Order: sequence, then structure tokens, then C-alpha cells
Amino acid sequence: MMIIPSLDFRKGKIVRLYKGNYLEKTDYQESYAHYIENCIKNDIKMMHIVDLDGAKNPNKKQFFLLKDILKDKRMNFQVGGGVRKEKDLEKLFSLGAKRVVLSSVIFEKNIDVKNWIQIYGNDSIVLALDVQIKRYFKEVVVSGWRNYTGISIEDIINEFLENNIKYILCTDISKDGTLTGPNLLLYSELVKKYPSISFQASGGVSSLHDIFNLKKTGVKNIIIGKAFLEKKFTFSEAINVEKNIF
Repeated sequence: MMIIPSLDFRKGKIVRLYKGNYLEKTDYQESYAHYIENCIKNDIKMMHIVDLDGAKNPNKKQFFLLKDILKDKRMNFQVGGGVRKEKDLEKLFSLGAKRVVLSSVIFEKNIDVKNWIQIYGNDSIVLALDVQIKRYFKEVVVSGWRNYTGISIEDIINEFLENNIKYILCTDISKDGTLTGPNLLLYSELVKKYPSISFQASGGVSSLHDIFNLKKTGVKNIIIGKAFLEKKFTFSEAINVEKNIF
């Protein structure tokens, strides 16, 4: 299992949204350079970067910011937010991204996404599937969680298994930014049903016990944003849980 700290950026600043709502955001004054340096000192291997400006408007990506972040070659980065075209992938990879996260484009350009997996390799592409769960139906939502697809996460995974997809980032949108604990049942079900997928759990982590319980579900990666920023626990404490020192 890997702990992956997450930083979301709006107009060049670190922020966190509450359940994806741009009107309910918390601003953080911490320098991202200082944050990344602390991650490196604590032997963090990967960071998750979200360009919220790009996610809201694909024509307003913060490439100036991403260039500065991705120039640090001591850390691997996976980056998402408004990736709609192959030139977006090419740009992010050229800047130094290890992986690119795709979301809405999965539905807008389904065939293209499948081709990109083949072209760039399944180690380089992450499918971000955000779900709204109602009566056991895990419906995927897109476009900043404003649009409901009517399609289940299982249907999408089954489709992309044929293309050898490796990484799925799954978020229960009712948990994101809430610090109310992750949806353990969701991840337990997905891991059991799709053992070949390396799932990334995101949303709700607020304690070391949440990390411990997520680890028991079998997820390969845990993305943690707000809990680190609000110092609910330290990088070293999280890593200790990852290494069974708890």
C-alpha cells in the first residue's frame, strides 16, 4: 500500500473543496514547495496534484504552476484536472508527470482514452471515477460532479478491463473533503470484484484508524488531502501505519 498526499490548486493557491463545491472551499497558506519538501523528507514516493481551475474550465489550466511543481525530479507526481485532449497529456508528460488522471474525458472521448492507454501505457494513465451511491447503485458523476452519467462504476471498469487498465481512483463524493471517514464497504467490494486493478481510495480520511481500516480492504493506494493539511496526523505517522507500525 502507498500513501499519496494530495494538493488541490485554485488560482495558484492550495485549497480544499467540500464535496467538490467551488463555493465551499478552505484556503491554506502553506507553501507547496515546503509541503513537497516535507513529503520527500518522509520518504513519500508519489503525490497527487489537482488543477481545479483546469477541471472547471479546460482552457484555464495552471500550466505555469504545474511546470514549477513537476520540475522537482525527487518525487513522482500524478496530475489531473481538465485533461480533454491528447496534447494535454503530452504537455503534462513533457513537464514531468509520472501519471495523468482522466475523468470527464472518459465519457466525452471514450475511444480516444482507450487509445491513450495503449499509446502511453497503463502505468501512465489513471481513470478517476467519482461515484454517488444510491440504493447500492454506484453512479459515476463528471464535470465537477455536476453531471450524472447514469452509468455504474462497475460498467466502466468492466469496459476498460479489456484495455488492460491498471489504476482506478475512486471517490465517494459524499465523503470528499468532509473528514468523516472513508467508505470502507465501497472499496472492499471493488477490490474483491476486481483483483487486477490497483485502486486508489480517496475521500473522508481523518485518522490513522481510517488508514488502517482502508489497508484492510486491500486498496493499493490511499490519497490523503485535507487530513494532512489540517495536521490530523503527520506524514511519518501515516507511513508507520502503511508499514504496520501502529
